[in-house]
Amino acid sequence: MPSRALFMASLFMLANWFAAPATIAEEPHKPAAQPADKVPAEKAPADKPAAEKPAAEKAAEDKAAIDKDAEYYEMFKVLVDTMDQVERNYVKDIDRRELMEAAIRGVLEKLDPYSNYIGPNEMKDFKTAVENEYGGIGIQIDVRRGRLMIVSPLAGSPAARAGLQSGDLIVEIDGKPSTEITMDEAIRRLKGEAGTSVGVTLMHPPSAARRTVTIKREVIQVETVLGDRRDSRGHWDYMLDHDKRLGYIRIDAFSRDTFRDLRAAMKELDKQKLRGLIVDLRFNPGGLLASAIEVADLFLSEGEIVSTSGRNSKKRSWSARKPDTFEGFPMAVLVNRYSASASEIVSASLQDHKRAIVIGERTWGKGSVQNVIDLEEGKSALKLTTASYKRPSGHNIHRFPDSKETDEWGVMPDPGYEIKLNDEELNRLVALRFERKILLPNVSTPQDESPAADKPADEPKKASGPSDDTKSDESKSDAVKPDPAKPDSNKPDAEKTKPSQDETPKADAKPADAAGASSDAQPQTADRQLQKAIDYLTGELAKAGERSSANLAK
Repeated sequence: MPSRALFMASLFMLANWFAAPATIAEEPHKPAAQPADKVPAEKAPADKPAAEKPAAEKAAEDKAAIDKDAEYYEMFKVLVDTMDQVERNYVKDIDRRELMEAAIRGVLEKLDPYSNYIGPNEMKDFKTAVENEYGGIGIQIDVRRGRLMIVSPLAGSPAARAGLQSGDLIVEIDGKPSTEITMDEAIRRLKGEAGTSVGVTLMHPPSAARRTVTIKREVIQVETVLGDRRDSRGHWDYMLDHDKRLGYIRIDAFSRDTFRDLRAAMKELDKQKLRGLIVDLRFNPGGLLASAIEVADLFLSEGEIVSTSGRNSKKRSWSARKPDTFEGFPMAVLVNRYSASASEIVSASLQDHKRAIVIGERTWGKGSVQNVIDLEEGKSALKLTTASYKRPSGHNIHRFPDSKETDEWGVMPDPGYEIKLNDEELNRLVALRFERKILLPNVSTPQDESPAADKPADEPKKASGPSDDTKSDESKSDAVKPDPAKPDSNKPDAEKTKPSQDETPKADAKPADAAGASSDAQPQTADRQLQKAIDYLTGELAKAGERSSANLAK
């Protein structure tokens, strides 16, 4: 470890660097290669030479700059002196890295809730959440009466193919009793590099018989595109009402694979002669900006989707393109107070272009974009707000700390379609959505089956753009989601424990009560927002039928 003297000298060098005259040009930083969803902030175009200023005015500006630099230097001296005092005199030894990371986080906390520092210990989980995939066996787990239980295997996962079922108890992991390890340790042991194997010993009550299976880990892709219920094969059925041919697609987050999976779902619905579509963005905290643009483009044939601008980045705008657009049917988009960021981009663009009506309640109100900047050659990272975005109409989406309810922010439902659910209704909705995701024991999963997301028929042309913040803080998970919108802090309790990833602890899961989750019954009308969307689409189809009859009569 570097000596204390070297550590303090480095801090003084940092202070001197920040106090360097503003006229000295810095060598442009060349960031290391980054994933496509991590686009560095763009540099502003060079300004045109300004007209020569009067000598007195220029002198005053130079003095102000010097005074500012001097103040900067003095403040850094205060920081260095503080570090020095802590190093020498604090009651116990403090880890230097911990101290510096706390200082970095303190700086970022002064900016906004969405800018933050991702330390080396958090990078793996952060990347997992951004990419929405990780190495594992594909199960959701919970602790029941002190025992580790499988809530549900993921459809097509190694766990499902190995015969693991909802309700199985995990007795041992690689020969180590599960009762002797923590939940976090169990998750760590179940996860691992794709291609490696893990041994799991299981029991299925009431039988006391044990069986041990060795399962090879694979890259598990977290579902972001879901239907209302599963069919007998464990696949999502995206047709909500087969008689009226009303489709229903729920998007839980916007990842790099969301567009591909959504397009596949739409092609499936198109084959069934879709006549109306409900897109459910409730509880969706956001995701990648590029993904949101692609999703909106799927339903728009022309017009602006979104534009972004920042202090140090030029204005950019993305517009819809005609090819591969799904149109010719009415649409309804469901949103609620937890729909944020990328969800607001999609719902706002469809609303502004009158492609869909928005039903539910006012959204979260996050109109900022974060770029992920690698630090320490990728060992850590900075998630920094670098731009804001505007909807096609130009109306504001971002809710600032001092924003009032009467101010313009978020996405409002169309007039006559605002429906607020109370806490009891929200909790019931969350529980129902959770149960619909459970893969029941009687669902067949063929040995050679793999998740549909792993087999794209053809790759779409990706939209380029900076990464929007990704998903939100949720319950403890094997893959912690990034927190761009942070809407989850006020979610109903059931939402905080909803399943989202592999090997995830679930405090409120109730697999034993989910027997009806895959039934062929009609939609649950207890969901007033969904029922409103069904009523709207039914009315639009009736109007279309009347117009068709009138044209025939002519």
